[in-house]
Amino acid sequence: MVFKSNIKWVALIGLILSLFSLLLHLLLAKFSNVSLVEYSALAGLQEGLHSKLGAQRHKKLWGVVKPLESLQPYANPRSSYPVPNEKNNGFIYAKISGGFEKIRPLICDLVAISRLLNATLVIPEIQQSTRSKGISYKFRSFSYLYNEEQFIASLKNDVIIVKSLPEKLKSGRRNNEFPTFRPKSSSSPSFYIKEILPNLKKFKVIGLILTDGGCLQSILPPSMSEYQRLRCRVAFQALHFRPEIQVLGRRMVERLRDWGQPFLAFHPGLVRDALAYHGCAELFQDVHTELIQYRRAQLIKQGIVKEELSVDSHLHKEKGLCPLMPEEVGILLRAMGYPPKTIIYLAGSETFGGQRVLIPLRAMFANLVDRTSLCSSQELLDLVGPETPLPLDTFKFPPAKTEEQLKEEWKKAGPRPRPLPPPPDRPIYRHEKEGWYDWITETETEPDPSPMDLRMEAHRLLWDALDYIVSVEADAFFPGFNNDGIGWPDFSSLVMGQRLYENPSSRTYRPDRKILADLFNITRENMYHPKHNWTLSVQELLNKSMGEEGLIRESLLSKPNSFLSHPLPECSCRIPSDEIPNQVKGNDGRLLYGGEDNCPEWMQRGMEMVKVDPGATERSKADEVELPDYETDLDEQPENDDTSGNTNTTLPFDQDDEMDPND
Repeated sequence: MVFKSNIKWVALIGLILSLFSLLLHLLLAKFSNVSLVEYSALAGLQEGLHSKLGAQRHKKLWGVVKPLESLQPYANPRSSYPVPNEKNNGFIYAKISGGFEKIRPLICDLVAISRLLNATLVIPEIQQSTRSKGISYKFRSFSYLYNEEQFIASLKNDVIIVKSLPEKLKSGRRNNEFPTFRPKSSSSPSFYIKEILPNLKKFKVIGLILTDGGCLQSILPPSMSEYQRLRCRVAFQALHFRPEIQVLGRRMVERLRDWGQPFLAFHPGLVRDALAYHGCAELFQDVHTELIQYRRAQLIKQGIVKEELSVDSHLHKEKGLCPLMPEEVGILLRAMGYPPKTIIYLAGSETFGGQRVLIPLRAMFANLVDRTSLCSSQELLDLVGPETPLPLDTFKFPPAKTEEQLKEEWKKAGPRPRPLPPPPDRPIYRHEKEGWYDWITETETEPDPSPMDLRMEAHRLLWDALDYIVSVEADAFFPGFNNDGIGWPDFSSLVMGQRLYENPSSRTYRPDRKILADLFNITRENMYHPKHNWTLSVQELLNKSMGEEGLIRESLLSKPNSFLSHPLPECSCRIPSDEIPNQVKGNDGRLLYGGEDNCPEWMQRGMEMVKVDPGATERSKADEVELPDYETDLDEQPENDDTSGNTNTTLPFDQDDEMDPND
């Protein structure tokens, strides 16, 4: 009995100790500040696999283009290059008209022509700023956009540049005593030697009026390679924006970087002149169609367009002659694997069609930003500088029309112009009269630009300059409309050319719009939920466009119109590597790819010493913070070769919860 009683007491004490221990552990768990880590072998394996896949996705979307890493910028003279002499043939002054995309190539051509003719160049006048009344007194003409001192100092070994004509010659210019010429963009060097040089030697001063976005043919003979490199030195080394523009542009890039992930720059290329030239009016609606058609009629009268006024815009788009609409670009980027949180910078001072054409892209990518969302109103005003206030443009209602006149107009109104005039029973509201397109409803003649219109044209130069800085520095660039064949440069081509010069291995898409039009026709009825094979075709096409195939195509299509859009091989050199690219020549014997000189030894040694850029490493580490967002990589999905459209695979593209713009 005693033995059994002791067993009961031992069991009771053990039970009490167990309860006390359990209570103690609960109290420790509740009040302790120590973080306990639960380890799971499966969770650890999944985390490691996810990190590896995230790094692969990041590299696929933002990594460098390996085949182009050996290319380096090198625009220095390669042979004997004499310094200019002050005792030369005379002075050249020039007036430059056009937007940002025309001004930059024209200045480069002017410098090359001045050296060709052994002349002193007077700082050219930018008409977009000089004809605008009341703009800032701080910046005029050339200095409104570029840094004059930097321009003169950087080219002192190439051309003598002065800010103005000597006093004794200014009166002769005012009295039109000197001959002026209007050379075309396709003018050859022999034209200047035979036609311009004799007049320069005779009068000592000549004037050039330039409007075509160039005044010297893009492709020069191999014997004039030094002039091509001079063009590069002007564009990429001498033409610096004025300090205020550079500071604000760098600040915009820093603000984009501060978000801790890479960003892509997109230029829609929706410009009225280009749309009219190619007959893309029917891609738009309402008044925008009429505005494009009106401009196209003007181009036909000027002899620039040889086709008829009314053309099939959709047929032109299938030929690759019309731009990719922002909605289509959004679908392409999603097919490439860019997630909805991707930061996209919208470049371009003019997007024809306004915010309406951007709605689908903004629905797919919420982080669509532009200069107005990165800069405060005060920062933009400070960039413009103090300006003289313009008189208020007060609204005036049109003279009243009789009921008979309104009914007669309504009967005569056909399918065009659009929008139709209001019916007889409804007056013209104020919002229908205001804006830059109100004239299209009442008259067949576009009014002359108002003082405010001229001022806005000058401001667009500044906005384009900011967009240019951001686009060149972007981690990736996608053009909506380049290589349009219009005969003068476009913004996207200039950006792509500078990116190719400064950092050839950066991700610059060079889409083939004709092939993409065929691909979109395949899935037109189901663009937001395409088949997996369609997505793979898009990925293959766009990935190839960034490499050698894209450069060869660019050399064929873009370089004949603008040398700055494709400054290879003249302005680059190649670091020797194991893989030597094959030289590709065109039908005319011109090198399309390969054939670059080997980089000098001092450059090769520098590349060996600095194989990894510390700043780039830090940026890549910062980028990897956002890797979990890149879960839309289509490579994770199994391939499906079933062309009948029956698939059991649900693409991440289909799983996006973003709003469908068609709803």
